[in-house]
Amino acid sequence: MITLVCASANPDKVAEIQAILGDVVRLLPRPVDVPDVVEDADTLIGNARLKAAAIATATGAPAVADDTGLEVDALGGAPGVWSARYAGDDVTYADNRHKLLAELAGAADRTARFRTVAMVVWPDGRELAVDGVCEGTITEVERGERGFGYDPVFVPDDGDGRTFAEMTDAEKSAVSHRGRAFRGLLDQLAVTGDGW
Repeated sequence: MITLVCASANPDKVAEIQAILGDVVRLLPRPVDVPDVVEDADTLIGNARLKAAAIATATGAPAVADDTGLEVDALGGAPGVWSARYAGDDVTYADNRHKLLAELAGAADRTARFRTVAMVVWPDGRELAVDGVCEGTITEVERGERGFGYDPVFVPDDGDGRTFAEMTDAEKSAVSHRGRAFRGLLDQLAVTGDGW
């Protein structure tokens, strides 16, 4: 079993990552004395690297991080890397969803994709990154009570017409960007033998 320190302080994301990794990885929480990492890269891989490298340096242990963006075709790929701050700084998930739905009001093309980069960085600077992508569409209204972020407005193409917020955690993880990225990361860790 590999032990990784989770760079995320987002409890929703940490719970989802732990559920995907199961009992294959012992996921340690980010130490409370480690300050938030400024995510100022202009790519998902850049932000994942910033977070994982900072935690690996601070703890002396391998760290795992991810960064996720929602890319909406009618918006030229926005909000993308700025998905968490789409409606501004210190906003709620609902604020971001409301802005997205307002931007897409009347749009015929509602195709989109979630993209996640999952990355492990070791204290010696080695790194491993895997992409996970989930194609789908944006709904016209929010549907469902589960999940977080943009889950109530995203219907995956590989699903049955429900939004992520209408699925159980296991159903969502089976087709989601984050599920694909972290399962891919586990596969690559097994191939390389790093940390096993």
